[in-house]
Amino acid sequence: MVLLWSIIELLVVTNPWQISSRIRVTALRAFGAEIGEGVVFRPRTRVRFPWKLRIGDGSWIGEGVWLHNQARIDIGSDVVISQETFLTTGSHAHRRDMALITRSIVVEDGAWVTSRCMVLGGSRIGRSALVQPMSLINGDVAPNTVVGGNPASVKGQRFVDAKD
Repeated sequence: MVLLWSIIELLVVTNPWQISSRIRVTALRAFGAEIGEGVVFRPRTRVRFPWKLRIGDGSWIGEGVWLHNQARIDIGSDVVISQETFLTTGSHAHRRDMALITRSIVVEDGAWVTSRCMVLGGSRIGRSALVQPMSLINGDVAPNTVVGGNPASVKGQRFVDAKD
């Protein structure tokens, strides 16, 4: 299954040609990905294990995004994962024996992870949060916050109450 997926991923998903997003989504679904309606999957994307991926309705996966999902990645509805962003659920026990350690990632509804960010396993990005470009996420991002940097820190709120 892994070998067959590697071939399909190369020909259909990672392929840089501007073929239809629907073809990419169909290939991912055929290998077990749970993908909602209206999801856009741009060219040059990578998905390690589609059977460990869930994406809600109306989300956008930008060009060159890499979902290195050795554990589950759950992406909500109306989420944007922008160009060249890397989500990885795996690491290694570097102080012991280099054994593989995997932890899932959750990106809640309405969040926007902008370009060239890195999201590490065990992270949760809250509803409507915004991650600024080139940021490293290693843990939880509260809902409706703007975070940025390496390591990411809170920069403010994404949506400010009209009374303020």
